Amino acid sequence: MAETKYTEDHEAVYVDGDVAWVGITPYAQEALGDLVFVELPEVGKSLSKGDEFAVVESVKTAAEVYSPVDGEVVEANDNMPDDLELITKSLADGGWIAKIKMSDASQLDGLMDEAAYQDYLKTLD
Repeated sequence: MAETKYTEDHEAVYVDGDVAWVGITPYAQEALGDLVFVELPEVGKSLSKGDEFAVVESVKTAAEVYSPVDGEVVEANDNMPDDLELITKSLADGGWIAKIKMSDASQLDGLMDEAAYQDYLKTLD
């Protein structure tokens, strides 16, 4: 099973072959609070690493979701706008916002694994 990787912007990335399933981390979910809306990306949209591709809105704030890799959106989670609780599930259980076909999988090397991400969170308090 592929491991989940993390960004400093609190995106979680589950890798399935050359496709990255991208969502937000539990830390980001907790920071946002109760969600009211998720804006999904268009399928077929080309992304560069760092591009904003989705917006998650809560009663408190709105947060942009950034692409962790270069690639193309091959699927958006069309169930999410009607079931905002999905975002709290693991990526493999439907908590992903979009699936991105990576054009450069080596960009994953710059992302954190679970242990490194947990260490990073400790620096934020």
